[in-house]
Amino acid sequence: MSHRFFLPPELLKTSEILFPQETARQIARVLRLKPGAHVIALDNAGRQAEVELSAVSNEAVEGRVLGISAAGGEPRARLTLYLGLTQREKFEWMLQKCTEVGATAFVPLVTQRSLVQDGREVERKRDRWEAILREAAEQCGRGRIPALRPAQTWAAALRGIHAEHDLALVAWEGEHTLRLREAVRALKDQPIPRLAVLIGPEGGLSEEEINTAYAAGVRAVSLGDRILRMETAAVVAAALALDELEKR
Repeated sequence: MSHRFFLPPELLKTSEILFPQETARQIARVLRLKPGAHVIALDNAGRQAEVELSAVSNEAVEGRVLGISAAGGEPRARLTLYLGLTQREKFEWMLQKCTEVGATAFVPLVTQRSLVQDGREVERKRDRWEAILREAAEQCGRGRIPALRPAQTWAAALRGIHAEHDLALVAWEGEHTLRLREAVRALKDQPIPRLAVLIGPEGGLSEEEINTAYAAGVRAVSLGDRILRMETAAVVAAALALDELEKR
């Protein structure tokens, strides 16, 4: 499988590509690719180019575009995960693994029991977290990089959640009847299902937060009979929802 790199979209409009310095360093020093090697360049807008490397050095990497095609690797459904802010390592792990599963966007959530209560922490880490998303998308064969949205409070997320999504669900250990797979089947006839799933922090969501979610039209769902860590719940929810919506 060819190595994949997301590049500024304007670079795919020419027949010759001069790779950005960071990507060139990875090609030359980390991967140690040689002239004649083929790589895939993606514009993060649905197109990809097969590129033959023509010059590789520690200073610069150049390539020749052999052809342009549609980029694959994207699920039919659009899944936004609202994730309670937590320790940096856990949050970064969720970003990476849920990108691999197929999530389309991430919204960091500040809830009553979030370990991180300052939403500005997202902006301080944005460059690092967007790099994690890009690298995960390259590694797993995605055609687009998931979006990292600004952090929101629980109340703000609930106010705007139905404007962009056909269905909004919250994973909650107190729900014992409605399973996530069953809930998302309501979207299967949609050409492009738009689903939001909210995942609370380690300490769980408060009764007040669950009640406000119900009032906002967000349905509580179960992920199974066992209580999951939040990072496990995020991956399981994404996998169950997207797998169900991919079925025809």
